[in-house]
Amino acid sequence: QVDLVESGGGLVQAGGSMRLSCAASGRTFNAYKMGYFNMGWFRQAPEKEREFVALITWSTGDTYFADSVKGRFTISRDNVNDAMYLQMNSLKPEDTAKYYCVMGRSLTTEAKSYNYWGQGTQVTVSS
Repeated sequence: QVDLVESGGGLVQAGGSMRLSCAASGRTFNAYKMGYFNMGWFRQAPEKEREFVALITWSTGDTYFADSVKGRFTISRDNVNDAMYLQMNSLKPEDTAKYYCVMGRSLTTEAKSYNYWGQGTQVTVSS
């Protein structure tokens, strides 16, 4: 059992900033903490496939970003409070999507490889 709860989404104007949060809990998550695992963010816009945004390795804090968000987004984690964050700056209308928090053992950018997902939070960027 893994609970991933996102928060922080909403409406923002182009060029603005927004921070998304993900709180993790559950027996399986507690077991994951005994080994190596990764957490990250995916997003999905209407009529588009779910795409990778960013990920972070829990133990070392190594980060990876999609080319479309490099230089604008940052990802971080609080491994004491079991939380993860996505700081989004210089937002563009094309960033509009539902953003999902994910967790998994494999270091991958493929959505199908993650079997733990949050419910998602909507981010809408107006022009």
